[in-house]
Amino acid sequence: MTDHATLENPSDQLLPEVAGNLISRFGEGCTYQETADGIPNVWISREDISDVLKYLKNEIEQPYELMFDLSAIDERLRTNRDGQPESDFTLFYHLMSLSGDKDLRIKVPLQDQDSSVSSVESIYPVANWYEREAYDMFGIDFVGHPNLRRILTPPLWEGHPLRKEHPARATEMDPYSMSDEFKDEQQEALKFVPEEWGMSRDAAHTDFMFLNLGPNHPSVHGVFRIALQLDGEVVVQAVPDIGYHHRGQEKMAERQSWHTYLPYTDRIDYLGGVMNNLPYVLNVENMCGIQVPDRAQVIRVMLCEMFRIASHLLFYGTFAQDVGQMSPVLYMFVDRERLFSIIEAITGGRMHPSWFRIGGVCQDLPDGWHQMVVDFCDYMPKRMDHYDTMALQNKILKRRSVGIGAYNTEEGLDWGITGPSLRATGNDWDLRKKRPYSSYDQFDFDIPTAINGDCYDRCVVRVEEIRQSLRIIRQCADNMPEGPYMADHRLATPPPKARTMQDIETLIHHFLNVSWGPVVQPCESATTIEATKGWNSFYSISDGGTMAYRTRVRTPSFPALQQIPFISNGFLVSDLIAIIASIDFVMADVDR
Repeated sequence: MTDHATLENPSDQLLPEVAGNLISRFGEGCTYQETADGIPNVWISREDISDVLKYLKNEIEQPYELMFDLSAIDERLRTNRDGQPESDFTLFYHLMSLSGDKDLRIKVPLQDQDSSVSSVESIYPVANWYEREAYDMFGIDFVGHPNLRRILTPPLWEGHPLRKEHPARATEMDPYSMSDEFKDEQQEALKFVPEEWGMSRDAAHTDFMFLNLGPNHPSVHGVFRIALQLDGEVVVQAVPDIGYHHRGQEKMAERQSWHTYLPYTDRIDYLGGVMNNLPYVLNVENMCGIQVPDRAQVIRVMLCEMFRIASHLLFYGTFAQDVGQMSPVLYMFVDRERLFSIIEAITGGRMHPSWFRIGGVCQDLPDGWHQMVVDFCDYMPKRMDHYDTMALQNKILKRRSVGIGAYNTEEGLDWGITGPSLRATGNDWDLRKKRPYSSYDQFDFDIPTAINGDCYDRCVVRVEEIRQSLRIIRQCADNMPEGPYMADHRLATPPPKARTMQDIETLIHHFLNVSWGPVVQPCESATTIEATKGWNSFYSISDGGTMAYRTRVRTPSFPALQQIPFISNGFLVSDLIAIIASIDFVMADVDR
């Protein structure tokens, strides 16, 4: 259950140190909230937000270097908010300290008639897009934002989709129609005006050229557009334009039961498969107090590492292709298909098996699984050695990627970069090691890092991660625990079907579990994992029902694309292609 305590006594030993420090510095307007995930939640007034974040990032001994997430909650229909400040909307900032290995959630209460707050883009650059998203989805105004306009919906979209009054299904809306006048208005709104994108048409001794890269172009890896300002072939400004793939994942999470939302998670990073299921089920299990059996945990690890390899193989091949090599992607897709055949034999699906369940996995491993897995682990290392010679050591690939699009750890954290792309700067933060989940602490594997943080090093780290994933999969195969694959918990597992004919209580229990799924007590929780492209998180709020009141999906690709201007300006257009390829993103992961 959500518990709440005020910070009237900063010396209270029950309060986290950071909460006591904030009340001592910023006054009694702060309140403290406990949540199921154990992350300290500190409520502050909107007038203090800039000062609080400057203090947390720059002035304390173990600073919060990373703004991991920023979004909002529409509180107007929520009934279980005991002890929390009155608010129509809550703006939250999820901060992370890598130096101190700790998290903090800052919350700001806002009223519907006056939902404005100062922009913090100058403190945490990554906040730029997150603030635009909160403006787009909730209508919150960020004073001082340099370019506050819609980011995921079209310019003339009416309403704010994550407000509770906005329909969640097409059947709740009038039939769609487009008049000629409306079509003309839409076309006019999409017209490219350089000044609106922060670009100038000319400068001393030069006239700039403007070029659209995308939204349909093989080098942008999805429906994604970059508006380029060019001086010859030199990139003066590159402004990403996203939202073409937006499907309202977070809105759908509010209309589906806790169980039936699971298949939707597969479609976020659609190359990550069950890796998308994992943070969601771990989060719901934490909210429900479900203990997952050892066998199910190890099965989950094995499948997640298989999808990590499948995703990295696609990245490896397309990265080589984008910088001029045609052969590697063909070889690597063959290996990826071989891996998918194993995944299909185990789960019954390939790219989107939706196989994990709240409390475990869908079914036990099939006969013959062990030999298939071991054979792949024996086969793949020699292939990786061959790819080293074919691609990674290729002189053309090196010339196209070494020293291109580089950034250091501090710059990466400023832009919200996590996972392999951050480890390419020399930072060894991997959640599987630093904050082990689902039995990762029982496996022996190394964390690959690089030094330069350029396109080449981002590829090197992912290539070595394939080898480490093979080590983990081999250990799963050789040490698979016995026992159940599903937790024996009332909220996760319905009674055996045969027992439903013996008493009405069991029949009702079975019916409710299958049709509605669990009823989750009022609480809040966030869970973050090391996904294929970085850190993926689900933050869910239950109001005591069969569906989430609010689910926030934080993906690694969203901030990664925001960084493109910072690492590409001043390079050639051909270098920009290498930079885009090295980011390793999926547009469904960006737009959700």
